[in-house]
Amino acid sequence: MSATTSTSRDGARRSGPDGADRDGAATPARPRWRERLADPGTWAELAAPVGLVVLVVLFQVLDPTFLTLGNIEAMLAAAAILVVLATGQTFTVATGGIDLAVASTMTFSAVMFGVAFGAGAPVGVCVVVSVVTGLLFGLAQGLVIGYGRITDFIVTIGGLSIASGLALVVSGGQPQSIISTFMLRLSTGGVGVVGYPVLVALVVAAAAHVLLFHTRFGTHVLAAGGSPEAATATGISTRRVKTAVYTLSGTCAGLAGVLLVARIGAAEPAANTQFLLNAVASVVLGGVALMGGRANIAGPLFGALLLTALTNGLTLLGVSQFYQPVAVGSVVVLAAFLSRYQR
Repeated sequence: MSATTSTSRDGARRSGPDGADRDGAATPARPRWRERLADPGTWAELAAPVGLVVLVVLFQVLDPTFLTLGNIEAMLAAAAILVVLATGQTFTVATGGIDLAVASTMTFSAVMFGVAFGAGAPVGVCVVVSVVTGLLFGLAQGLVIGYGRITDFIVTIGGLSIASGLALVVSGGQPQSIISTFMLRLSTGGVGVVGYPVLVALVVAAAAHVLLFHTRFGTHVLAAGGSPEAATATGISTRRVKTAVYTLSGTCAGLAGVLLVARIGAAEPAANTQFLLNAVASVVLGGVALMGGRANIAGPLFGALLLTALTNGLTLLGVSQFYQPVAVGSVVVLAAFLSRYQR
């Protein structure tokens, strides 16, 4: 069928259905891939994987030992804890909140692992104690946020102080050495080149993906973050959703506490504030909307890998550790800037 054309009142020509103008000349269509590349939103969504590839290439050129098998295994093991923390943090951010106590909850959970171990409990019981400690602490925060109607920033920054203080009180400020065959195997063993901590992190990420995108709960989480009023109008209890996501974040922190104990061989009461910054940074780099309503699991996973590769590469290059937080913070600010263009 031939194209039809018309002229508006101001004399402007209009193209017909086949893209031809009044004179029959076809209007060149801009390639779709060019439009995608020119769209800042594309780079915002792909910030973590693209950034990871760039860093890997850059550090490999600067230091050929970067991609050796031993260093790759070390990076993956270091990233495992961060992936677990970032996965839990993703759910809180998806609702428009944030868990600033996640690193302190991990530390407190690790200390409770040490307390149970020091009391002669089996390692399996110690693992349960750590995970349940994180779960209960997250539940307490969620109840205050969801039903107390107190902003999450205030509650979780208070929770950060409470968890850090409890870790010191319970442990007396002293670390508890963990001498266990099981924990040693957890930190050093694996399947092929993939260590057990990495496998645990991947299982957590896979389960979180299913929970977020293939269950009613995940739908409620995204709905509550996108528009709490609309979610409430459709019968979704935003209070329950808030309570649940902080409980989930605490549970992930408790599990991360187990991985931390296995990694360092002790239950340390010292604060791990760097994990907090990196967990939030991983989520931001992963394209999770800080205002809520949009989230994914793969993005924060890549974000955790990117930050781990960044610190590892800087260490190999001999850059002072004092400068590493500066680099991480700069990456986070850049990612937050790009998030303005997300669709």
